[in-house]
Amino acid sequence: MVNDKLEFMIKNKLSEMMGIRRMNMAETARIAGLSHVAVFKIYHNKTKTIELETINKLCYALNCRIQDIFEYIPD
Repeated sequence: MVNDKLEFMIKNKLSEMMGIRRMNMAETARIAGLSHVAVFKIYHNKTKTIELETINKLCYALNCRIQDIFEYIPD
């Protein structure tokens, strides 16, 4: 049996980081070379998986580290 709590162990802080950088979704997508839809889905937690390449592009666009966008929350 899969623990439903597992999907909440990673906290998505993309919206916080974009707010700190004062960047909107369109600007973030443009600089990262991602589609607006891709950024929208991550921003609103509408995706279950994110490719490492996408995370790399977001870190580049926001000039930040992975842990600035995603945080592991242990049980």
